[in-house]
Amino acid sequence: MPLSFHIFNDPIYMENGYVVSAHGDPGCWIIDPGLPPQGAEIVSFVHEHKLAPRAIVLTHAHADHIAGIDEVRDALGPLEVYLAREEWAALRDPMENLSGLIGLGFATRVTNPQDLPHCGTMDLGATRWSVLDVSGHSPGGRALYCQAEGVVIVGDALFAGSVGRTDFPNSSGAKLLRNIRENLMTLPDATRVLSGHGPETTIGRERRSNPFVLHGF
Repeated sequence: MPLSFHIFNDPIYMENGYVVSAHGDPGCWIIDPGLPPQGAEIVSFVHEHKLAPRAIVLTHAHADHIAGIDEVRDALGPLEVYLAREEWAALRDPMENLSGLIGLGFATRVTNPQDLPHCGTMDLGATRWSVLDVSGHSPGGRALYCQAEGVVIVGDALFAGSVGRTDFPNSSGAKLLRNIRENLMTLPDATRVLSGHGPETTIGRERRSNPFVLHGF
């Protein structure tokens, strides 16, 4: 079942928020809804294409990936929010989601998140997705991998030619590189990589040329 990925960018950090849907099925996921105008754009897109959101799925809970949650839920209903348990506190704590470090003091109103355990699975329409641990940039970073469609959504773990920052509180460069090598670089070369910032790449391209994957920090 072919998948569609519509990307929304915020104008400050150029964070990629996604609406993911499967052709022939109105169900969709909203992934990492970020800073304005992303929330409003996502809501408009969902209405325009008559989609039925099933959940908000978060690769991690840094502020630029969660800032649009309340706006989306206010407009589309109390969607369940999926996030690794290690980062639940960041939904309500500005210091945990890093917004407190830059004077924003941002928190969401989410009170009942659902866990995204490593090696768990999620279904969207007829597609099955594996949940992979890519923590290191953040304490509970997750990737979503659909083997049948050859695509992985990685948040800020892996970028085209780079990897996520590890100079934040609760970051670990050693952990991030280990998870990238064990849980992402073991995927097929042709796997499409959709990141939290920047352009699409592939596992094979990053395996061959990403300096951090090849040489570390």
